[in-house]
Amino acid sequence: MEGFKIPKTIHYCWFGKGEKPKIVKKCIESWKSNLNNYEIIEWNEENFDINSNVFIRQAYDNGKYAFVSDYVRVYALYNYGGIYLDTDVEVIKEFTDDILKNDSFWGFEEKNFIATSTIGSKKGNSFIKKFLDTYEGKKFIKDDGRIDTLTNVAVVSELVKEIGIKLDGTFQSVDGIATFYPQEYFSPYDYINCYNKQTDNTFVIHHYYKSWLPYSTRVKTGAKKLLAKCIGGKNVASIRSKFSKEVGI
Repeated sequence: MEGFKIPKTIHYCWFGKGEKPKIVKKCIESWKSNLNNYEIIEWNEENFDINSNVFIRQAYDNGKYAFVSDYVRVYALYNYGGIYLDTDVEVIKEFTDDILKNDSFWGFEEKNFIATSTIGSKKGNSFIKKFLDTYEGKKFIKDDGRIDTLTNVAVVSELVKEIGIKLDGTFQSVDGIATFYPQEYFSPYDYINCYNKQTDNTFVIHHYYKSWLPYSTRVKTGAKKLLAKCIGGKNVASIRSKFSKEVGI
């Protein structure tokens, strides 16, 4: 561990006490087989206080557990350090020493967005703290009764601009704060057009299970994946560009 800033600890969230789907079990098994010298910590109602702030309490009471995990992942990384993984993230190979020597590491999920499905950080990282602080005083149920559906991807993709990161999908590093990797490293699956951009640089794959989305949206996604298998993801992109308004794919 000498020289590593990020401890070999995997954090993940499972709130709501429901049965884990097959995809989740498969992904967790990939962590155990490829990261067999890592500690794995599940955050749930038993070891996290869901009354710790208003946002968490309201999201939990409304069964929006993905939004609960949005906060808890950042809390865990700031207070303990390690690597957070979404439960639909499959580990392909072990993280290298160079990855673990970062103050924190992130990856692009598309050219203009920073992924939050895989995040690594040392304990007490200043950028993680900045991310955590965005939840101070925040409510999940707005004053007008609507829920706050702003994703943590959108939040962090704005925050990175404050430390000089350009949203262009390229490798970038801010000394003592964070390193950002191209999409192929931690999120090679193009969920918009349903094709895999995996390379030799890929450590993990985010499968975008998205159990929190409405059923109708998941049906559309399933249809799009089936189409991609038949004609290829790049052709799906072309079709979407031409017909998205008419058929909603």
